[in-house]
Order: sequence, then structure tokens, then C-alpha cells
Amino acid sequence: MIWLLAADAILLLHFGFVLFVILGLVLILLGGLCHWPWTRNRHFRFAHLLAIAVVVTQSWLGQICPLTLLEQWLRRQGGGPSYSGSFVGHWVESLLYYRAPDWVFILAYSLFGLLVLLAWWRWPPRQS
Repeated sequence: MIWLLAADAILLLHFGFVLFVILGLVLILLGGLCHWPWTRNRHFRFAHLLAIAVVVTQSWLGQICPLTLLEQWLRRQGGGPSYSGSFVGHWVESLLYYRAPDWVFILAYSLFGLLVLLAWWRWPPRQS
């Protein structure tokens, strides 16, 4: 049971990472347009840039996310099949994982990364 709970925790962490990447860019763009100074915070912007850089690099190298691998390993250790488990795990998983050809993800991640770079250029981070 502890293995499956740990797997669910990793799944939630993974979902939080995805939200940070997506909502972070939305907030950066809105912050630039609305002149919100906190969206130009240097630490926030570097963390966001690093996060999308990792995603883009992994997709180009054809690597599976380490959080996905860890979650699957924990589920196997708990005697459960990958991507099954608790109620929370089931719903977060259905939102986070979907099927498409690899090139779709590589293109989407790359375009998203370019948008992050464009936002970096248009509304650069400021010194704290």
C-alpha cells in the first residue's frame, strides 16, 4: 500500500510540474501585458525556463520523464499495474497522460519552449 501511495504522490508532483510549466507561461504573458512586476522575478523566470528546457531536451533525446519512470517503478513495487491505483491517481493520470505520436509531443514541447524564450525576450526578468 505504501508503494502505491508513493506512486500517487509522484503522480501529483508530476502534475504540479506540468501546471507550473503551463500556468507559469500564461502568468508570464499576462504579467507582461498587465505590468505585474512579480512575473518578471528572476528566480521564478529561471526556474520556469529550466523546467521547459528539461522537457524539450528530454523530448528531443527521446527520453521518458524520470518522474514517469519512478511512478511506474513504485506501482510495480506495490504489486499494481502501471497507471492504476487510487481514485486521485486515476483522475490525475487521465488528465496528464494521453496518446499521440512522438513527433506531436516533440513539436508541441519545442513550440512551447520557443514561446517561453519569446516571453523571456519580450519581458525579460528583472534583478530581485
